[in-house]
Amino acid sequence: MSQNLLIVGAGIGGLTAAAVLLERGHRVRVYEQAPALGEIGAGIQISANASRVLHGVGLEEALTKVAVIPTAQQFRVYSTGELLHEIPLGAAHERSHGAKYYHLHRADLHAVLAAKVRELDPDAVVLRTAAESYTETRDSVTVKFANGTTASGDLLIGADGIKSAIRAQILGATKAEFTNYVSWRATVPSSRLPSDYMERVSTNWMGPNAHVIVYYIRRGELLNFVGLVEDDTWLDESWTVKAPWARLKADFTPWHPKVQMLIDAMDKDNCYRWAMYNRPPVTGWSTARATLLGDAAHPTLPFMAQGAAMAIEDGAIIARALEQESSLGAALDLYQQSRYERTARVQIGSNEMGKLFHQRTEEDLRRGFEGRDLAKERNAWLFSYDPWTVPLGAPAVAG
Repeated sequence: MSQNLLIVGAGIGGLTAAAVLLERGHRVRVYEQAPALGEIGAGIQISANASRVLHGVGLEEALTKVAVIPTAQQFRVYSTGELLHEIPLGAAHERSHGAKYYHLHRADLHAVLAAKVRELDPDAVVLRTAAESYTETRDSVTVKFANGTTASGDLLIGADGIKSAIRAQILGATKAEFTNYVSWRATVPSSRLPSDYMERVSTNWMGPNAHVIVYYIRRGELLNFVGLVEDDTWLDESWTVKAPWARLKADFTPWHPKVQMLIDAMDKDNCYRWAMYNRPPVTGWSTARATLLGDAAHPTLPFMAQGAAMAIEDGAIIARALEQESSLGAALDLYQQSRYERTARVQIGSNEMGKLFHQRTEEDLRRGFEGRDLAKERNAWLFSYDPWTVPLGAPAVAG
């Protein structure tokens, strides 16, 4: 049965849900507080479990035009470059899972999704509408916006991120613990580096109290840099706060020459730094006519590169739940039952990966990977997950 659906937040998760739901005949309005559609940040990794959803709404060709298809994810010692571990990607990933692994600029993925939503309904996205609160009755839900307007529908989906106004109303204040991790981000034009600087891989340089992730985005025109350090003095969680390049340089001075080369090639006035907070898994995402999606429901640290993927999966699962159940309440219950254990496993697993990457000595790093086969582990339960076919209500975490 077609529903009148309200989505708060036009990020990657909100737009994915909108595209999936519009294709299934629902009326959708996406309310975004920004004056124009766009996405902050830099690189993003989308594995087969999420790209299946994007392909399912017809975006494979558009994504291939702007993405990089990496051949592997490599884990190297920060000082010597010694290769400790490798996860095959590229053709091997697609053969195993039937969908591609992408490296993308967040803005490129966002633009592809926004174009799809507007193709399906040119009026679907409503800008300059910051949600403040909502009320619900037996028959409808109404969102109140900061500009004094309201909107009513059958179901409200809060896809408004870790500082979600909808989450705050559904769950109340939830504990956020500072991880002592602080993240740097920057992009560097690949033209500033030697042509043989790096293969089309994701390289994770790991060292004491820090690690660096580097990979190509935007057809290979840019290199994405993320550097994570342990630092209990920087507490700002915003992605848009700039910090001095000299401080970034100091954080990684003893690291491999390839890391230094990349840092030296950066725009000195475009380095961003933010503190990372951990929010443990929670249940109770829904009321009678409101629910949560993506970071609003299950915010995830980036150490498994699955935060956006979980939000994309959510969009497919909530659409299927609405089709499978005759009542809205039953559909929302089924949605959470289908998502909680999987997203909690990713949240907890991401925390564990952070610890693995920040061993105190090179020997500890080698021991941390000894006997591990991350490709086998992730293929078994993470990458193999198909949001279009997985039985709903099942934990979907075995493996």
